Amino acid sequence: MRKDKINIAIIGLGFGAEFIPIYQKHPHANMYAICQRTQSKLDEIGDAFGIENRYTSYDELLKDPEVDAVHINTPIPDHATQSIKALKAGKHVACTVPMATTVEECEQIVKLTQETGLTYMMMETVVYAREFLYMKELYEKGELGKVQFLKASHQQDMDGWPNYWPGLPPMYYATHCVGPVLGLTRAEAEYVSCFGSGTIREELHKHYNSPYAVETTHIKFRNSDLTGHIYRSLFDVARQYRESFEVYGSKKGVEWPLIEGNPLVVHTAKKPEPEIPQEVECPDYAKLLPEEIQHFTTKGVYDEDEHQHLSFTQGAGHGGSHPHLVHAFLDALVKGEDPYPNAVQSANITCVGIIAHESAQKNGEVMKMPDFTLRQ
Repeated sequence: MRKDKINIAIIGLGFGAEFIPIYQKHPHANMYAICQRTQSKLDEIGDAFGIENRYTSYDELLKDPEVDAVHINTPIPDHATQSIKALKAGKHVACTVPMATTVEECEQIVKLTQETGLTYMMMETVVYAREFLYMKELYEKGELGKVQFLKASHQQDMDGWPNYWPGLPPMYYATHCVGPVLGLTRAEAEYVSCFGSGTIREELHKHYNSPYAVETTHIKFRNSDLTGHIYRSLFDVARQYRESFEVYGSKKGVEWPLIEGNPLVVHTAKKPEPEIPQEVECPDYAKLLPEEIQHFTTKGVYDEDEHQHLSFTQGAGHGGSHPHLVHAFLDALVKGEDPYPNAVQSANITCVGIIAHESAQKNGEVMKMPDFTLRQ
């Protein structure tokens, strides 16, 4: 039976703490419980936000019949295991990216949602960032004309991050660029081809048996004449943090700024050449949200920058996406509808990266996406 108020448990309180006050203010949420292995950290966050139900054991939390849904914000290696456990325990799942690190884990999550009827949503920030929402609005209004090509990148220096990051193949964490390329037209990847470029320093190779500094992938869309191009780097590439998305239509094209904080560039066809490009300050899309959480699109949950999680400050606030993600998940649960991306779509987005890395290891061999990642 659908509920008007969803009891939410947040798992992982580093990046995860950013979402607590958003759930607390959302009209369809009850911020019910938090989970963190370290008791002192658990109590610090619980006391700060007035949350009574606290767990150091994820397994114990899943036994609580009052928990309707979990929002997982733990390290990447834990995402699939914890999502699978939650679905088996009868809980809806929202999980930070990526969905999993293997094709097999993605398939297990998809099958569990199909067997149980439970909801899974991968909380991909870029497809709810204001820049993406602006391009999506232009697309839906027909202002882009016929979409002809899409491109995205995600470049980041991961030195100094937790111990599962060193040497990670770039495409293993590609959802921030795969997501918008597929998400604008709600497309599916049918097959991919990827090449590695350059070499990271020798001591990083052993972690994943991967030498690539950059991986670039072409994505062929299913049932479409479109392709997308994505590229990704994590180590030993000189570049300011950048999540970017660009779309080129027959009437207009939109490009993400090269430098963080600069305006978008909108190109309009058939104008005199000097007038084709125009800098546009991207509007905010708080208007799409319940009034109670609109203010979260323009700032983190903490007033002081030194308290914000590194992924939030380095990623420029994730484009104000956090309240949009929360609302998309809760709205889907209350209405009994699928969020975007649902389990199948999340698997398609995630498996693009996993399979692309395999393609790079095979010198760019064209590789098809598994059937379970495609709408039947």
